[in-house]
Amino acid sequence: MEKVRYAVEDGVAVVTIASPPVNALDAGIRAGLAEAVRRADADPAVRAIVIAAEGRTFIAGADISEFGKPPAPPSLPEVIDTLDSVGKPIVAAIGGAALGGGLEVALGCHARIAGPAAKLGLPEVKLGLIPGAGGTQRLPRLIGAAPAFKLMADGAPVSAAEALRLGIVDSVAEGDLLAAAKAKALELAGTIRRTRDLDRQLAPGGREAFEQAAAEALKRSPDLPNIAALAESVRASFTEPFEAGQALERARFVALVADDRSKALRYAFFAERETARVPGLAKDLVLRPIRRAAVIGAGTMGAGIAMCFANAGIPVTVIETGGELLARGLDRIAGTYAASVKRGSLSAEDEAHRLALVTGKVGLEAAADADVVVEAAFEDMDLKHQIFGTLDRVARPGAILATNTSYLDVDAIAAATGRPGDVLGLHFFSPANVMRLLEVVRGKATAPEVLATALDLGKRLGKVPVVVGVCRGFVGNRMLARRTQEAERLLIEGALPHEVDAALTGFGFRMGPFAVSDLAGLDIAWRNRKSLGQAAPVADALCEAGRLGQKAGRGYYLYPEGARSGVRDPEVEALLQQVSARLGVTRRPIPAEEIVERLVYPMVNEGARILEEGIAARPGDIDAIWINGYGWPAWRGGPMFYADQVGLNTVAARLEAFAARGEPALAPAPLLRRLAESGQGFADWTAPAR
Repeated sequence: MEKVRYAVEDGVAVVTIASPPVNALDAGIRAGLAEAVRRADADPAVRAIVIAAEGRTFIAGADISEFGKPPAPPSLPEVIDTLDSVGKPIVAAIGGAALGGGLEVALGCHARIAGPAAKLGLPEVKLGLIPGAGGTQRLPRLIGAAPAFKLMADGAPVSAAEALRLGIVDSVAEGDLLAAAKAKALELAGTIRRTRDLDRQLAPGGREAFEQAAAEALKRSPDLPNIAALAESVRASFTEPFEAGQALERARFVALVADDRSKALRYAFFAERETARVPGLAKDLVLRPIRRAAVIGAGTMGAGIAMCFANAGIPVTVIETGGELLARGLDRIAGTYAASVKRGSLSAEDEAHRLALVTGKVGLEAAADADVVVEAAFEDMDLKHQIFGTLDRVARPGAILATNTSYLDVDAIAAATGRPGDVLGLHFFSPANVMRLLEVVRGKATAPEVLATALDLGKRLGKVPVVVGVCRGFVGNRMLARRTQEAERLLIEGALPHEVDAALTGFGFRMGPFAVSDLAGLDIAWRNRKSLGQAAPVADALCEAGRLGQKAGRGYYLYPEGARSGVRDPEVEALLQQVSARLGVTRRPIPAEEIVERLVYPMVNEGARILEEGIAARPGDIDAIWINGYGWPAWRGGPMFYADQVGLNTVAARLEAFAARGEPALAPAPLLRRLAESGQGFADWTAPAR
């Protein structure tokens, strides 16, 4: 089948890319596109050219199967150079997504007409790359360097209307897109307006606006090599001729393809996409309709979950046990939206629309008309049994009943109902209206269509939904518990809180474990430990002394006069000396490298157990959870990917050493040991059939 079709209509050569659904720029399309354009240029009957595409996508970008391999000729830059070389105007008819190389093709044309549903963007930054076929040179010349840089650094596509406002497209055709593109092509006949020859980036103030945008992006992402390369490449649009700027762009692109951090970002991108594939879940399941939601609990988490529904345009009822608690929760929602309006990230119109979708009610009977009910009450099994027992009676047949528990047994919660097939966990992360991760906890009785509906709902809410099994803490918190235990041991053995936090932020986390504990409040974990009969000598001593974190003005750190950032506190360091002496431990300096190993490798080990138990379907699911919910630096690819880069032999040997020093729980898990002994990595592992 021809991947590129050619036809002449009324003096216009219509070149149609015909490889739906995504029309990826593989070698066949590249060669066919270049040949068709050359053919049109040589045909005296052709006055102008239109590039169009079959299906709902214009061009979704490069062929991902070619990543990391030398591309077959012609390369995409060569194809776009061909567009530049012809003497007849070329118009891109963009009916759907024009992403990455697809938008670069459109930028190589002399005009662009979009359909109303078109989406345009250069998302290469999300793959650890930058545009590599002239995007960093043509887009700044077309719309200005500052807006071009922001679009590329963000990576998110813009709508047809926004593309028109920015100047990326010449018009938006509400009717027949191809007819509009042909008319534009004939209008331009006899003239050539190459994007490479434009100079919008030279507008007054353009350089200053770009440098400010670049500085802000580099400050937000100092460890990402592609952001620095993007800034350098766009800067070349001011300082270099087009050819030199394009050569610089290409050199930086090629270097990024080989960069380990860039490889990790590409891995993370595809691992996140892979989470949508749930082994054993049929693709043709009929989803349950979700038209209205209810959230039980108006605390910080419940309010955030309610906002997720409102943000997605789904009416939601917030339910509390009393009017005062309900009013406080609704005020919390209104205050959060008001702050967004003040920051300029939300319009007043959108604020009013979202608030109108939120209703407050007292009593569980208010959940009667909801299609999905999310319980966000306190972590107490008896309380959850009571709630779900009542929901079993009041919720309508077919409603999905979800618990937001972080640790508790979803199967035990489902057993409080007569419809366990309707029950599952939807574990949001705080702040729920911001954090992207959603652990979708499949119970042993959860119906397949309920699971599929929950995954679809997660996407509607703008989340990254990852299916996990039932165990204490599921995936993320179960692994976090290992890190927390080891962080406590480090303090007992001789490390100080700021040293542990500095080691982990040096690794790439935004915050260290003790700064996070102070922010969350030490009393939450303290109550949890006491309910389980567990102890943490340092953390318990801090709580007993009233050092509960930022809200108390002191925790692992001191927060003078309500400061957001903590400072070292001699009292804490004296307390550590006392705890170590009481336990008979001789304190010693602990280097940052050892701190990182002792915080990360036990997590990897627990991840291996999680895989072997079937709690997670694949290593990439674990990595997606840690990147999107726990601040793991994406440029390190996630804990399981990182372990493969280090080498499982090395990880296993270090865990053996930790176990030999008196921490038997850190002995390598069977799966980790088997993979290490065979010279394999987690990437080589496939889940056994269950």
